[in-house]
Amino acid sequence: LENLQPEIKERAKRLRYEVSVRGKQLGWSEKVARFHFTKNMRRIVTELYIRDNCHPFKATLLVWVQIPMWVCVSLALRNCSIGALGSAVQEQFSSGGALWFTDLTAPDSTWILPVSLGLVNLLVVEV
Repeated sequence: LENLQPEIKERAKRLRYEVSVRGKQLGWSEKVARFHFTKNMRRIVTELYIRDNCHPFKATLLVWVQIPMWVCVSLALRNCSIGALGSAVQEQFSSGGALWFTDLTAPDSTWILPVSLGLVNLLVVEV
């Protein structure tokens, strides 16, 4: 999309001139000229998106996949940590940590894991 912006600006400039000339020839009002410019500009931009196969919706597709996956993983981790699957699972989580988080059922008091998880998710969405 970013690579198309110079071409879109150039075509908009050319189309603005053509609509202006055509409007003067046919005696269009400013409102009619703006309508024709907008309609033709929308058609030109759509053709460019089709030509380069870069519709803006494709850029948001990752977000629409990432959000439900994040919700499911968060719910699964919550269910594991509060012992919804049984006391044996909770016992394993309470003694199976590493580094500064030895008890996986206790909240992270240093906020290292939540912040790093948030930053990684932001990075994934931005990339």
